Amino acid sequence: MKKIEAIIQPFKLEEVKDALIKIGVEGITVSEVRGHGRQKGHTEVYRGSEYKVDLLPKVKLEMVVRDALLNPVVETLTTSARTGKIGDGKIFVATIDDAVRIRNGDRGETAL
Repeated sequence: MKKIEAIIQPFKLEEVKDALIKIGVEGITVSEVRGHGRQKGHTEVYRGSEYKVDLLPKVKLEMVVRDALLNPVVETLTTSARTGKIGDGKIFVATIDDAVRIRNGDRGETAL
């Protein structure tokens, strides 16, 4: 099993979520987060004063999938979240040793 975390632009959430559901992803956790990558934010002017916005709003998606779904999920995330501009986000993949469904004690991939 693999845990996939993706940081994406907030306006891409619905498109990405719909694409993931189409390929068979059943469980997704979505969090509103703030952060920056290489771009280190940007400068804005408000009422004549310039200020730096260094923590930009992003959306974090987390899901645990069977190994067989890893490549389709990464490909779907990459294509559906891409705008081609700085700040599109990142995808992180980690190995999950075990999962337990609290309701009935199912373990491993059956708990997904």
